[in-house]
Amino acid sequence: MPAGAPQCRILNGRPNEDMAAKTYDVVGIGNAIVDIIARCDDAFLSKRDLDKGFMRLIDADDAASLYEEMGPATERSGGSVANSIAGLASFGASCGFIGRVAADQFGGIFRHDIRSLGIEYATEPAVDGEPTARCLILVTPDGERTMNTFLGASVDLTAADIDPHLIGAAKFVYLEGYLFDKDAAKSAFHEAARLAKESGAKVALSLSDPFCVDRHREDFRALVKDGADIVFANEKEITSLYETNTFLEAADAALQDCEMAVLTRSEAGSLIVSNGEATEIPADPVSQVVDATGAGDLYAAGFLYGLARRLPLETCGRLGSLAAAEAISHIGARPETDLVELAKSRGLLP
Repeated sequence: MPAGAPQCRILNGRPNEDMAAKTYDVVGIGNAIVDIIARCDDAFLSKRDLDKGFMRLIDADDAASLYEEMGPATERSGGSVANSIAGLASFGASCGFIGRVAADQFGGIFRHDIRSLGIEYATEPAVDGEPTARCLILVTPDGERTMNTFLGASVDLTAADIDPHLIGAAKFVYLEGYLFDKDAAKSAFHEAARLAKESGAKVALSLSDPFCVDRHREDFRALVKDGADIVFANEKEITSLYETNTFLEAADAALQDCEMAVLTRSEAGSLIVSNGEATEIPADPVSQVVDATGAGDLYAAGFLYGLARRLPLETCGRLGSLAAAEAISHIGARPETDLVELAKSRGLLP
């Protein structure tokens, strides 16, 4: 890390002393999904007309049927921002999560698993409506993941699910763009952003997916401009948001709307733009990419951990790259190595 690297000042706004008094480093709000991961061969996919390497949305009946046909599986709490929060917990951060599950078997699995990581999770399960969301993930021998996602109860998040005490105790509130498909969830995001601003917390938003951006471009831009301090996006997402021809044009446009944009570019690394300055971060090398799913989620985990610790922006980015590289070195989006110890071994943390 070069001397004189720009220090993170927790952006602009309330002084660092206010942040230091917070109970939680990051509180995430996102889809509460149970990931069900099983290995299979290509014949299993072909027999069921599943497009290898793609994600499709399914209904409750399809989820139940495929679940019965899958082989032995690992079941654990998932969802994009939930994965980021799990990564933050692996760094040793104090975290909370808000996401909607049903009062059913899979809701119990989600609740138990995420709490087992030391994450505060107190969202009341829904007693009516759709069952708990789940993503049935089929992994072929070449490492490709074919995902079958039933969104279930997760997308029915409302402003009533937003815990003002949890938001008020956070340094950062991290919002998942995937939840933006329903008006009630949009209202929940705006309520969370309002509460965060009142308490001095900073709001970070993940754009999640270019197709999600295409569906809600104007609403996303309004949230970025009026509610978010930090935007996380990959190259396709940020260029879609601002409908620009180049990545750098989109990065410049983002800075007109928010204080910081954290932009990932896969093997090309990432770019952090803030206060009129750009910091380039190389991708962390890996010997083999086993499963790229979750790389962005874990990058955000490392970066937000660095921000919460007021580390230089370059260090924040390198922590993000380190966590992303760990995630893509194995099956599944959750870290299998203690990230804080890995960061210490690389000299990124004391």
